[in-house]
Amino acid sequence: MPRTRRQSINELENKMKMPAKSVLLAIHYQNENCHPDGKIKVGIAANAPWREERLNNARRLFAGMRKLSVDVVHIRLAVDPSYRDVVVNTPLIEEWVALNAWQEGTWGTEFVAGLEPAEGEIVITHTRNSVFHGCNLQDALTALNAGKLYLAGVSTAYAVEGSARHATDIGYPVTIVSDACATATQQQHDNALEALSRLGQIRTVDETLAELDTD
Repeated sequence: MPRTRRQSINELENKMKMPAKSVLLAIHYQNENCHPDGKIKVGIAANAPWREERLNNARRLFAGMRKLSVDVVHIRLAVDPSYRDVVVNTPLIEEWVALNAWQEGTWGTEFVAGLEPAEGEIVITHTRNSVFHGCNLQDALTALNAGKLYLAGVSTAYAVEGSARHATDIGYPVTIVSDACATATQQQHDNALEALSRLGQIRTVDETLAELDTD
């Protein structure tokens, strides 16, 4: 039988009474900026020696979060191939267009091997640095009853930092999973984490999973 309006309201009220949940935002683990053949190198430089280390850390993070029943929300960047939906107002976005990068329907916007969504996990598509911009992420987090956000992804200095700043501005406590993030240089990575340390917690994958396992 279909649910009545009262049943739907009761379910919503019961959900609101439940303790808020931790949610992982997995940001831009895509071929375009994570694979050596990707067009964008501001996430992981072409010759970065830490590429596989950071991606393997992210794979461990995903496995640990799933084992602990923490929701993983995957954020993918993809734009219309014509770029007609993109405001080209920064040197970074000018580079996307010049390189024909991040085009929807191409290999570059697919998730990098081993970091694909599991069945039933939410996937959000957006078009800027902040994962909250121009998409329904906020609605998804409300539906998940999210209380605390864990952020990991590429690049630390752009999408991760921009998203963390946005998340804290709208009221979420934030933890950055530092060794599952990467950017073009180690100095940029470290500088971004230093700036974010005043806005949230900085934790490694192991520290994050240990912390969640005791909640």
